[in-house]
Amino acid sequence: MSAVAQRIRAFRKLKGYTQNELAEKLDISISVLGSIERGTRKPDPKIIRKISEVLGVAPEELLSASR
Repeated sequence: MSAVAQRIRAFRKLKGYTQNELAEKLDISISVLGSIERGTRKPDPKIIRKISEVLGVAPEELLSASR
């Protein structure tokens, strides 16, 4: 699992969202979110922005471990 995937999952759990709840807020399927969290799908910048807005963290927080 990639560092970005781990951070997205950790922030989601910290904020109390299930995968299904977060996927609904992001207007993506749960399978897409699951793939992102497993690291089998690389999130594009647009998805990173949406995830950061919903979770209330800066996009850099999600990406910082990958740099």
